[in-house]
Amino acid sequence: MILKSLTTGKIICKDLKIARSFIDRMFGLLIKTNPRNMLFKTRFGIHTFFLKEPVDVIVLNQDFKVVTLKKNLKPNRFFFWNPGYFNVLELPTGTISKFKIEPNQKLLIC
Repeated sequence: MILKSLTTGKIICKDLKIARSFIDRMFGLLIKTNPRNMLFKTRFGIHTFFLKEPVDVIVLNQDFKVVTLKKNLKPNRFFFWNPGYFNVLELPTGTISKFKIEPNQKLLIC
């Protein structure tokens, strides 16, 4: 799937994987066959245990507007946000800065 900013018109990634299966949700970016760009649906937060590299995290509302950003979330950490939001992107470190992603920016997944 493609992740694009409707605000800037830039394509952020072309290989977004939606974590639909239990295995994807449980292991996420730990499994080498998965792309480095994942969308999770969770309200309880995420962890980076066992990851070898930090990630950028973007929390989206139901309209795919950015509500929370976390740059460079290091391995072996937890990250929590308002449980009213459940769309969460995990992207390679530097993605938020590279594409100048900010709160209220609208993203499109297609």
